[in-house]
Amino acid sequence: MSEPSHDPATDSSVPRHVAIIMDGNGRWANNRKKPRHSGHRAGVKSVRLSVEVAAQRGVEFLTLFAFSSENWARPKEEVSSLMNLFVEALRRELDELHRNNVRLKFIGALHDLNAGLREKISHSEHKTQTNTGLNLTVAISYGGRWDIIEASKALARRVSEGSLQVDGIDDASFAGELQMSPMPDPDLLIRTGGEQRISNFLLWNLAYAELWFTDVLWPEFDEAVFDEALNFYAGKQRRFGHTGDQIEAVEC
Repeated sequence: MSEPSHDPATDSSVPRHVAIIMDGNGRWANNRKKPRHSGHRAGVKSVRLSVEVAAQRGVEFLTLFAFSSENWARPKEEVSSLMNLFVEALRRELDELHRNNVRLKFIGALHDLNAGLREKISHSEHKTQTNTGLNLTVAISYGGRWDIIEASKALARRVSEGSLQVDGIDDASFAGELQMSPMPDPDLLIRTGGEQRISNFLLWNLAYAELWFTDVLWPEFDEAVFDEALNFYAGKQRRFGHTGDQIEAVEC
């Protein structure tokens, strides 16, 4: 989205929107001489915990990077296992999420998924659509470049149809065509597993996010680690192009 129009005087130390790249499942399994799919299964409990902690700490939006567009290139057995795990997790967790007032949304090239998983996704979104608690977004078959290209195509179609002038394309109109619309951009990105890159995740939306990296592998991600990331965020002065003096003057 466009540069956030934050009022520094009212900003909370708690991020409104947290995005997480859940990395390290395979290495966790390898370290224990277990098959990779056991690492993905172990990571489900960290998903459950992150949802609980986010809701408890007052986070409004939580976005999890579950499966990238590049992950389709992994061994077929691993991809198949992941798809089955997604279906199983939705079946097992949906009622609990619904009871806890969580609203579910999925983004990505969902047409690439098998029919059974698409049906589960549609059902879960429909069932939770009126919930007013934590907004949980899961990115599956998602890539940031793909997202930007699809948004560009949508704007090009509008221009071709005459409903939009070229000069009318701005940050807001572009952001409105992205997968995350109309949600606010992430304030904090967490990546587990030790890598320090964003790996084609929410390329537009992460423009002003604070980035926090940890060596902790995703299946070992717990409440203490989440709180460490939130404390990191709380210690940041978010300037959005202003100087520190300007921010402090407003806060005073």
